[in-house]
Amino acid sequence: KKIILTAVAVFGFAFANAQEVKFGVKGGLNIANVSGDVEGNKSRIGYQVGGFAEIKISEKFSVQPELLYSAQGVNFKEEGIGFSSEDKQNNGYLNIPVMAKVYVTPKVSIEAGPQIGFLLSSKTKFEESLGGVSVSDEEDTKDVFESTDFGLNFGLGYDLTEKLSIGGRYNLGLSNIVKDAGDFKVKNSVFTFSLGYKF
Repeated sequence: KKIILTAVAVFGFAFANAQEVKFGVKGGLNIANVSGDVEGNKSRIGYQVGGFAEIKISEKFSVQPELLYSAQGVNFKEEGIGFSSEDKQNNGYLNIPVMAKVYVTPKVSIEAGPQIGFLLSSKTKFEESLGGVSVSDEEDTKDVFESTDFGLNFGLGYDLTEKLSIGGRYNLGLSNIVKDAGDFKVKNSVFTFSLGYKF
C-alpha cells in the first residue's frame, strides 16, 4: 500500500510539473518464471501489450505510468523411465507500473519503479505420459492465486527515433502470489523485451 501511495503521489507531482506529455503503445515478449520455495520450475514464454504516457519533467527526467496486459506463469516438468509430466501455468495480469526514467544520454534511459498487478485469469494445463499412454487436461486455477501482485521494475530504454523505442525490463515480485500458503513463498519473476511507439 505504501508503494502504491508513493507512486500515486509521484504521478500527481509529475502531471502538475509536466513540460510535455506523450502517449504511446507498446508490446513485447515476456520470459516469465517464479522464485521462492519451488523446484523444477522452468521459464514460460508470454507477451505483454498496452499503453503508456511519458510525462517529461525535465530534459533528463520523466515519469511513465503504463497500463499493460501481461501473460505470465511458469512451467514444471518431470521425467523418468517411461514417464513424463508437464504442468503449464498461465496467469494473465493487468499490470500498472509507474516508472521513473532518467536519460543518461538523449537516447538512453535508465528506469525503475513500483508495479501493482491484478489477476484476470489463471489456467493450468496438465500433460502426463506413462508407458506410451498420454493424458492431458486444463483446469481453472484462479482461486489458488492472490488477486493482486506487487513488484518493482528495473530496466533500460533506447530511443531508435523520436517515436520508436525499444526496452528491456525485469520485474521483481515482492508479494506471495499463492493464497493461504503459510511459510511457502512463490513470487513472480519476469523479464520483458518490448517495442514502443509514441504518437
